[in-house]
Amino acid sequence: MADFLVALADFDRHRLWVQLGHASVFYYLHRDLKLSKGAAHYRKVAARLIQEFPEVVGPFREGKLCISSVVELARVITPENSTDVLPRFFYLSKQEAKAVAVEICPAAVVPRREVVTKVVTEVPRAAPFHLGETPPHASPAPAPAEERASFVPLTPNLQRLHMTVSKQFIEKLEAARKGQGHAQPGASAEKVIEAALDLLLAQQARHRGAVTAPRKVSRPTTSGHIPAAVRREVWSRDEGKCTWPLDSGGICGSTLRLEIDHVVPRGRNGPSTIGNCRLACKFHNQLAARQVYGADWMDQFTSGAAGNVPVARAGSG
Repeated sequence: MADFLVALADFDRHRLWVQLGHASVFYYLHRDLKLSKGAAHYRKVAARLIQEFPEVVGPFREGKLCISSVVELARVITPENSTDVLPRFFYLSKQEAKAVAVEICPAAVVPRREVVTKVVTEVPRAAPFHLGETPPHASPAPAPAEERASFVPLTPNLQRLHMTVSKQFIEKLEAARKGQGHAQPGASAEKVIEAALDLLLAQQARHRGAVTAPRKVSRPTTSGHIPAAVRREVWSRDEGKCTWPLDSGGICGSTLRLEIDHVVPRGRNGPSTIGNCRLACKFHNQLAARQVYGADWMDQFTSGAAGNVPVARAGSG
């Protein structure tokens, strides 16, 4: 395991997962190596930890540091405290590591995710919506990266949601509830949030061109505008997923931060037609542009996830 993590750290440091068509080392571990999301998350965290703190390699090799406690260590270790903090995680289980992390830095380990409690008995009506409450018998575990939410049903139609929220969230929720006094007298938190989600989903649908009475595209366009009908057909054809091909077969498949990508770029007179458009996550959209225009040119406009990455293949852009 130690040898693998050291090799993975070097693999990630040089961002070699980009050349295989992945948006992150997590996706490489999950899709190419077929690891579960949890296992991929632990190994990704361990690899990043080794890059920043090489002194953890020895404890890994000696069995003093467990892969299941590495997430808690990564939350609280810093260059300033590493000498004192690292030994405190030796020989600890995951639960013991959580307790130590809370002692070191309580704010760093406050759950910022949704926790679901399974209810065995049947309930005749919806249970109260409690914001920020974690059930006493639920022990939150580190959630895998990328997709953190999970839901367990109460009945065939009801689910219970627990999540940690900010004070500002509560204030906005109460203000929205009061504002719904005429339209929805006595509205529950669920109803208010559902109404807000309806508005957000409608806005996203308009962005995709998913209108109820679409107009047909009369002729191809080479302008920057992508007709609503083209957006709608591309989203439907690509099933709302990034279609960037992986070297190992299949596609990226991400459903996050999707954009319409032109196979023949607009800068090279590529038309905004169904055949010339595809869905791509932001990372692969930028990578496609880098393959066409080069990293030096694109560095003027982009930064972050897709910045400073090698051009993997001579793609179509």
